[in-house]
Amino acid sequence: MTAGLHHVEIWVGSAEQAAAEWGWLLGELGWQPDGEWAGGFAWRAGATYLAFTEAPLQAGGHDRRREGLNHLAFHGGSRADVDRIVGGAARHGWTPLYADRYPHAGGPDHYAGWLESPSGFKAEIVAAP
Repeated sequence: MTAGLHHVEIWVGSAEQAAAEWGWLLGELGWQPDGEWAGGFAWRAGATYLAFTEAPLQAGGHDRRREGLNHLAFHGGSRADVDRIVGGAARHGWTPLYADRYPHAGGPDHYAGWLESPSGFKAEIVAAP
């Protein structure tokens, strides 16, 4: 048996909006587009992929503070890579979180930045140790 994630499917309100929001970030992180279909698309990194599909039931949008997914944490490369991505996020509609504690909001030995998409999804970009 091989351990690890095969894929994660995220249900979104609009595949078109999600593609605009996530395409920039995943591209910066080295992920590759891996197909699209009516109402959805996927990006791949190695053997793992993320699928974004329009939700069949929509009730007011995603809220990371409710039950369900809080955030996805990505390997972000070097500290300089994390700084570059976090520094460019606002130009792509993402809001940096915990700016007063950046880059150690997760503790003194954890170098990372947290971002929130315009749709309310949170991503953590983690520097290599």
